[in-house]
Amino acid sequence: MTAPTDTVATTPAGLRRATLLAIGGVVVCALIWGTTWYAITWQLGTVDPIVSVVWRFGLAALVLFAGCLIARQPVRLNKAQHLAAIGQGAFVFALSYAFVYQSEERVASAIVAVIFAALAFLNLILFRVVGGQKAAPAAWFGAGLGVLGVIVLSGSEMIAADMGRHALIGIGMAVVAVMSSALGNFFSWRGQQAGSPVLGSTAWAMAYGTAMLAIYGFATGVEWRIEMTAGYLISLLYLAVFGSVVAFAVYFWVARTRGYALASYISALTPPIAMLVSVLFEGARFGWPALAGLLLVLSGQALLIRAPKVSAA
Repeated sequence: MTAPTDTVATTPAGLRRATLLAIGGVVVCALIWGTTWYAITWQLGTVDPIVSVVWRFGLAALVLFAGCLIARQPVRLNKAQHLAAIGQGAFVFALSYAFVYQSEERVASAIVAVIFAALAFLNLILFRVVGGQKAAPAAWFGAGLGVLGVIVLSGSEMIAADMGRHALIGIGMAVVAVMSSALGNFFSWRGQQAGSPVLGSTAWAMAYGTAMLAIYGFATGVEWRIEMTAGYLISLLYLAVFGSVVAFAVYFWVARTRGYALASYISALTPPIAMLVSVLFEGARFGWPALAGLLLVLSGQALLIRAPKVSAA
């Protein structure tokens, strides 16, 4: 199995442009997903988490399909591409987010964000073992700095949190969610190897994930409802359009052009932004450990951006 080919220009100017675009994509995703942790809390309460995820990705899939048709982007997939989209939808948009929503009912969103910082490491390991890809030492070190940074940044919050049985179940759900995301990234890469278009395959993956959760919801007898409040509806639109359509389109573009390790490192950048949102809207206060953790995260980001792309072992 070969590694993804590099489609970026090899001239110095092309490399600089590609690097700037990758940085811009990482920043856009980090800003969006750094706020979605807080937006998800607006969805919790009277509506079953499975139902909220179905509304979110069902709406996102429709918007993405419509955008592809308007922009005349391909949406037709062959058998291999559909199979990859099914795997991506099952692990990213069904399993992962179902567990994320239920995890945030039990523990603070910052703790879930910290656990997702391990995604870069999991991707490096998975692509090494299953995909036969070898990452540069700088990529491993950068991912490690990201994990260390978010642990330092959020350590005081985790220590202060109630780690009873209820919270431990939530942490376990978050671990399952991040592992599912890593597997979903692998299926996305398989789709890339099969030549699937980024936007079209993402739309199909969202649709497949939504269908799987809807079937599960009907089978388990969840109540299909929408909370007709401003907070729920605004958060639903934000999570569907920005947190799903825009962010995932940019995320998978960065992943395909600069590698899944760099793209997944966005998960390490979201906790600092999530904490800033908490300071602005929830009155939280953070001290020097937060600054030290932020510096570690940014240092790891710089290493991952500069690290060579993965190659075949």
